[in-house]
This record gives sequence, structure tokens and C-alpha cells, in this order.
Amino acid sequence: MKRNSFGGAPFVFCENICYTGLHKSRNGGEMMQDQKTAGQAEDWELSEAYYKEDTGKKDSVIVVMGPSSEPEAGFDPVYGWGAGEHVHEPLIQSTLTVTNKDLTIGYDLATDMETSEDGMTWTVTIRSDVKFTDGEALTAEDVAFTYNTLRDNSTVNDFTMLDEAEATDDTTVVFHMKRPYSIWPYTMAITGILPEHAYGPDYGQNPIGSGRYIMKQWDKGQQVIFEANPDYYGEAPKMKHVTVLFMEEDAAFAAVQAGQADLAYTAASYSDLTVDGYDLLAFKTVDNRGFNLPAVPSGAVTADGVAAGNDFTSDVRVRRAINLGIDREEMIQHVLNGYGSPAYSVCDKMPWYNEASETSYDPEAAQALLEEAGWTEGKDWIAKGVRLSQILERNAHTAEGSQKLWDYAYTNFIEPNVKTGKIKDDTK
Repeated sequence: MKRNSFGGAPFVFCENICYTGLHKSRNGGEMMQDQKTAGQAEDWELSEAYYKEDTGKKDSVIVVMGPSSEPEAGFDPVYGWGAGEHVHEPLIQSTLTVTNKDLTIGYDLATDMETSEDGMTWTVTIRSDVKFTDGEALTAEDVAFTYNTLRDNSTVNDFTMLDEAEATDDTTVVFHMKRPYSIWPYTMAITGILPEHAYGPDYGQNPIGSGRYIMKQWDKGQQVIFEANPDYYGEAPKMKHVTVLFMEEDAAFAAVQAGQADLAYTAASYSDLTVDGYDLLAFKTVDNRGFNLPAVPSGAVTADGVAAGNDFTSDVRVRRAINLGIDREEMIQHVLNGYGSPAYSVCDKMPWYNEASETSYDPEAAQALLEEAGWTEGKDWIAKGVRLSQILERNAHTAEGSQKLWDYAYTNFIEPNVKTGKIKDDTK
């Protein structure tokens, strides 16, 4: 959870530091598996070539992903695949730059880049030896086309800072900016390059790229099969065939039991389950989980005319109390089976993380802040000397249709406060 020292609205309370599952232990094959009740794995028809036993060096892998991982609009960077915050390896398309393990920027298609002193232009030189999988050369014109197309149509990335991408020759593209944008190299790392000559409405269904893999088959709602690009300009991928199955958790587990998958992602909450022949793997991530609270009073209106705001959470003291009142460690142990770490901001584990965001679980301090904000439990009852007889008398005329509601309120709300003395029992 975020400290919100200055009244900010987002709360981040837990970091799922690992995607957990099972690792296939026989002859070097690998797998992650989701561990719920077995489903109908037989519904998924796969090429027999990808079911071969692990004999010798394995050069194919079957990965199970959740249905939400399947790109609804196809494998088109304009609509999400290969152009987005969480797609750093689009497989099919190349990118100008890459993000290294230490979050520095490296080169892919790019061989050099320069920015003007005012930050309003970026000049990028690209490789001259790259071809799309249809044999056509990839040039700076394709790069410019890609960025101008995403600027005008992207449903994922923000390209409002880009004025125009211009190819000045076959290997040089100049990005003219509307405003300085220091993290432009990062945007270049998450933007797959499109072929201008082969781009159209059906591109997402039949993508052509210059990346490590070629999409060979896509059975919507079931699977997608990739094969290594034989003309790839970089280091050849170790896996020649990659099959991705889109399954719900129970079907994924069934695929694991049947030996039909090598890697399947699962939630940390299933990490205490085991499957013969597989070992548990856990990977560190920056998958922070939390929630947002309104930080403006009620009565506010958004630019679209929608009512917004909340008088309770707009008080910074209330938000700080919530921050202090969440036991992150308990959540990690009982929800994530210990596979997680406390999170305090939206950028935990990043180089720009500020340790001042950290706070400790302190329910007493949280209660004190709530009292300071005027939210003291039972405050009005004590101040006004509320008696049980008054409440019972007023309820004497309650309609029969409200009896169940009254019974619930009395048992769960009134009676506990009578027992604690916050409501005086003068009926005895």
C-alpha cells in the first residue's frame, strides 16, 4: 500500500513477486501449472508433433496461458499485441530498442540514436540487413509508417507526444515531438514494427513481421502456434516451436496431468499443490496489486460530466489510516502462501522507487487518525446517551416485511455495541 503522505489516491498493498506453478522435471522440459480441479483437456486439439517425449535436446515448448492473454483483435500492435506496457517481446515483430534485465535500454533494430538538446527530435539509425518474413526489406519507411499509424489509431499506448515520424533515408528515422519526452527510448522498446506494404484490416489475423517467430496457426479461443523465423537477424531462439494454449485454470491443470504442456502460469494461492514429475517455480515480478480511492470531496464532476468524489476518502487522514490498517504480511501468508512481498507504491522494485513510501502495520495509529478525522466508533451514541429502550420502542411499529432486516441489524450491529457498553442496556 502506498503511504499517500501528500494525499494521493492509489493504494498498493501487495506485490505478487512470483508467478508460481510446476516445472516439468523429466529430461529438462519446463512447465508452470495452474492448480485447480481438472477440466476438459481433451477439448483441445493439438498437433501431434508438439507432444513428443523429451528425448535428447528439446526444441519445442507448450505454454498454457489464461483466456485473457489471447489478443482479441489479433496480433496487431495498433490494437495491443506488440505495443503496450506489458508486451516487451512481441515475438512476431521487431522493436527499435529493448529493455535489459537491469531496466536499461538496449538496441534491437536500432544501431544508434540521438536526441536534440531541446528534446524535440529523436534520430534513430536502424539495421540494413533485416527482412520481413515475406522477403521484403524492412526500412525506415516501415518504422515511420508504424509510429504514425499508432499515433493515429493506437488503443493501447499513448502517442500524443509524437508529432510525426519521418524516414529521411532507408536506415534513418526522425521522430518529431510535440513536447520533450525523456522516456521515448522505452516507448521504442514496446512498439512492434509493421510492414507498410502488407498492413491492412486483416493484419492481426495474418501478421507479417521480422521478429524471432512466425505465426503459423491461430485457432481462436484455443491455441496459437509459432515457429522460429529462419531469417531472423539476431541470435536464433532455442525453442523452434512455441505453442500457446488458452485455457481456464481447471483445463490447464488437466493439460498438466495429461502431460500435454510444458509451462503453465498459476496464481501463488495454488502453490501448495503438487503434481508428480513437476517442481514448483517462482519468478520475481513487479506485479503490484492495490486499489484507488477518491481523493476529492463529493460534488466533483469529471470532464465527461460524471459525478465523482467521496467525502470520506477525500480526507487524507482517512487514507493514511487505511494505509496503516492493512496487514500486508498477513495477506501474503494467507492469500499468496508466502509468495509475495509488501508493496507500498506503484513502482516498487523500480530504480526510481522511494523507500520513504514504506510504512508499518499499525492499527492503533490508524484508529487514532480516524478519530482525529471524526470517525470514532459509537461516538454519537455515547455523546447523546442513546439507550436500548429508545431503539426498541421505535422498532415496535416496524412493518412485518422489515422483520428480517431488523433481526439482522439487531444481532450484528446493535447487540455487539450493547455488550461493549457503547449502548446502555436499561431494559434489565
